[in-house]
Amino acid sequence: MKHAGAHTLERLADLLEKLRRRPVLREKSPGSFYLKSTAFLHFHEDPAGIFADVKLDHRDYSRHRVSTLKERAELLKKIDLSLEDAQ
Repeated sequence: MKHAGAHTLERLADLLEKLRRRPVLREKSPGSFYLKSTAFLHFHEDPAGIFADVKLDHRDYSRHRVSTLKERAELLKKIDLSLEDAQ
């Protein structure tokens, strides 16, 4: 599974914009977000869909499908809960 390219990130524009609104996250490169100095979230593309690898527990990556608007909304809720724990 390869990292998401520019075309895939364009398809995720809605999710990326919402992530950029979270002040605790910093986008070091397109689609790659850090929490403080630690990698937190990035995206992959695959014939099976688009996936996000995110450290919801702040330690290990878990993979979440984000091909649909519903999947993106569900992941955003999980991220917000995770970020609440980090503060």
